[in-house]
Amino acid sequence: MSQLHPNLDIDQANQDLQGKSPEQIVEWALTQAKNPIITTNFRPYESAILHLVAKQRPDITVLWVDSGYNTDATYQFANKLIRDLDLNVVTYIPKQTAAHRDATMNGIPGIDNPQHGEFTEQVKLEPFRRALAELKPDVWFNAIRKDQTEFRQGLDVLSLSKDGVLKVAPLFEKTDADLDVYLDEHNLPNEHDYFDPTKVEESRECGLHTQL
Repeated sequence: MSQLHPNLDIDQANQDLQGKSPEQIVEWALTQAKNPIITTNFRPYESAILHLVAKQRPDITVLWVDSGYNTDATYQFANKLIRDLDLNVVTYIPKQTAAHRDATMNGIPGIDNPQHGEFTEQVKLEPFRRALAELKPDVWFNAIRKDQTEFRQGLDVLSLSKDGVLKVAPLFEKTDADLDVYLDEHNLPNEHDYFDPTKVEESRECGLHTQL
């Protein structure tokens, strides 16, 4: 049981949300929230989750942990979405600069390099933990989907973080094709020139949803 949501039966809630639309899931989750956030990395299809949540809660805090290794296209995409959707973005960055990391780790460590775990800790996990500790959300909207990795196939629309924050994935059952339709319907942009140095391969988890 979560201290932030002592009256929530998460298994029952997941059952109740089966078959509900993403809009209905967001609407329900906002009734559980006093201080919700949405996290983004401005990867492909992020405009869908950002539009979906922000249209119901325009002032919601949008947490972006910027690793410093995004492509130029990703930064341009982020700027466009922030402007077009009038997003309330709060940016967190690693404590170490990319230049310092490049010098001490000889660039981005490969996934088989023993330093890759420390690299992931520095550029993603530590900034996220710091952000969650400072922002103190009770509901965390995210864009994870069941078809993305093997690990995520075992999750559900609702889950709890290790600190008891209610994690909500309104698009959990959706596919790329579904999101293409959503983007077209709402005239939203997309950007596929994206690189996550902590995952390298799309089928890998970076640790964000396995450790936090």
